[in-house]
Amino acid sequence: MVEEDPSAAAAAAVMESQKERKGLHRIAVGAGLGIAGGLLALVLPISFLLLAEYNPGGFFTYGTLMVQAIAFLVFAGAVLFLFSLLSYRLGFGALRKVDSRFSTAAALCILGSLGFLLLIVAAGLLFGSGNSLVSCVQGRPTHLLTCLRSGQPLGAYTGLAGFWLGWLGGVGLVLGLSRTGGRYHHSSFYAGAALYALLLLALVGPFIALLTPIPDVQYLLFVTPFFTLFAPAFVFAGSRSAMPLTPVPTRS
Repeated sequence: MVEEDPSAAAAAAVMESQKERKGLHRIAVGAGLGIAGGLLALVLPISFLLLAEYNPGGFFTYGTLMVQAIAFLVFAGAVLFLFSLLSYRLGFGALRKVDSRFSTAAALCILGSLGFLLLIVAAGLLFGSGNSLVSCVQGRPTHLLTCLRSGQPLGAYTGLAGFWLGWLGGVGLVLGLSRTGGRYHHSSFYAGAALYALLLLALVGPFIALLTPIPDVQYLLFVTPFFTLFAPAFVFAGSRSAMPLTPVPTRS
């Protein structure tokens, strides 16, 4: 019977610990970028739209200036979401080296990153067609995709593809964070995964409302900012808290 070399086992444990700490650190970075991206891409634009709907006046009207401002915010937020998903993907990739169950989450995050690249392109096209878009929409948000298809078909279909690929990336986040919560027995990861799942469900309603009217869909817009900010906040707190639980590498 061959005895295991204690020094080799210790070295393997140190390497595994380094991978886990690296993975948790990258997940924390992804969560921080997700908070910033959510603030720019969802919270502020939705706030602008709700103010234009219920308390219009000045800047908060369906005009070219507000459309261009929203397009810029979505563009900046999509860039941050892109880097957030890339960081999550690197985190899940590092953890995959010690736990193969993270493979699916890492793959879906790659698809999500591609989706946000497409959303960046769509936001740029939207920014360049503000005047014609406002004239077409005329205060009716449900006509947005129809107006985009007639004036900027490339932007419309790019945005559609980007949304659903980004949505799949969100599914990857939910899976990856659930795996992380199970591995480190930390409730913050489960809370983050649950809020991300609710965010994915909440986003489907308003998106479908752009295609066909849905009664009272605006109530989903009220809860979306909550999920957008608190989901990565729980993940960030969990990552920072779980990191000391992994063995700290020691030098011989």
